[in-house]
Amino acid sequence: METSVALNQTLNDLADLLDSAADTPATAPTPCSDFDFQTLRHHVVGWLSAFADGYTSADHLCGDPGAVTVTGTGAEQVRALAGRLDEVLPAATADPVRIGDSAMPGDMALSMMLWEYQVHGWDLARAAGENWSPADAGVEASLQFAPNMLSPDFQGEGKPFGVSVPVADDAPAIDRLVGLSGRDPNWTVA
Repeated sequence: METSVALNQTLNDLADLLDSAADTPATAPTPCSDFDFQTLRHHVVGWLSAFADGYTSADHLCGDPGAVTVTGTGAEQVRALAGRLDEVLPAATADPVRIGDSAMPGDMALSMMLWEYQVHGWDLARAAGENWSPADAGVEASLQFAPNMLSPDFQGEGKPFGVSVPVADDAPAIDRLVGLSGRDPNWTVA
């Protein structure tokens, strides 16, 4: 499955999830230990907006995710941003995406986004008690990509990703991905 297609599907599923999770308390814990539900929702909408700016602007500069205000559940913003990206991807991956003074190859940023939105969609779904099942083909692509990003500099205590959680090789792809990303696939709201 092409990465841009998998991302579009994941983002549309995320928008549906945000709609169905509208009654989730803002302070509900999530498996992403640094974020409660509201903070994680703002994180995903803010960074999606930033990357949409990076892929659609002439200078390929990502916007400021902190400057984004989430309206309502954020679902309509996610749908609109997914549509904006769908108009330019995958062609826009030929150019690097700039985040501040740094640049990342466009295709790498796209793979990173797919992985992030699959995992953060799972985080939000778990916090809301909802189901989350992105397409296996896209998750398998993230399982190939993520190990390259999960160096010791980024994974462990006090780092962006927790230590990988062991998961059976025959577990569902999303369970293997969240385990690799430092989450326990059996996490539930206490």
